[in-house]
Amino acid sequence: MSTDFHFQAIGFIHSPYKEKFGIPRQPGLVTAARIELHLDQHIPASSLDDIDGFSHLWLTFVFHEHIERGWQPRIRPPRLGGNRRVGVFASRSPFRPNPIGLSVVPLLGIRHADNHSILELGGADLLDGTPILDIKPYVPFVDSHPDARGGFVDAPPPQHIVSWDEPLEQHLQQLERGGFPDLRLLLRQVLAQDPRPAYQKGQDGRRYGLRLHDFNILFEASDDGFVVVAIESL
Repeated sequence: MSTDFHFQAIGFIHSPYKEKFGIPRQPGLVTAARIELHLDQHIPASSLDDIDGFSHLWLTFVFHEHIERGWQPRIRPPRLGGNRRVGVFASRSPFRPNPIGLSVVPLLGIRHADNHSILELGGADLLDGTPILDIKPYVPFVDSHPDARGGFVDAPPPQHIVSWDEPLEQHLQQLERGGFPDLRLLLRQVLAQDPRPAYQKGQDGRRYGLRLHDFNILFEASDDGFVVVAIESL
């Protein structure tokens, strides 16, 4: 039996996350993150028939920026503060023998361009340009297990307070009116997850840069959360 397989991407993700830093570590944590899956021209629109009857979809994707970095049998998950190693198969780390991932996302809409179809999705944890290998419907009576155990991630991550001053609030409102709706909510939800690497936590006062959409978001850590200090256009 062959152990080598070849897969072709069926489409690519358009996402506000332009770099790995800042992407939530699980789907559904940042509900304001709207993304689009642009299906390839070789995928006919008829392949989406009746998909609108499902509220959520499973996406199988490639960790395309990790392919050349290999994998590790034991990793340090951020949820454990980077202080303890677990087996890679007890984690959702991108450093896997086969760099593929799985995310469940809400289906918000479908539209068709001249030569391809587009799925409008939400709450995703996917980098812009992520290749998608497959789509499957989320079926609640088999996919939902309320009594399941979550191991060392048995509770949601803590939420941090995110703030900015009044001039920046006005600037954000202008950006939302200019084509980036829900930017304030997206920014709050992304920073509330604490995107910093575990080894940098506790370094209050340090300034960080985070790319969202076409902007570089500059923020600093404080005792009780994060303060956005500037928004730079890229």
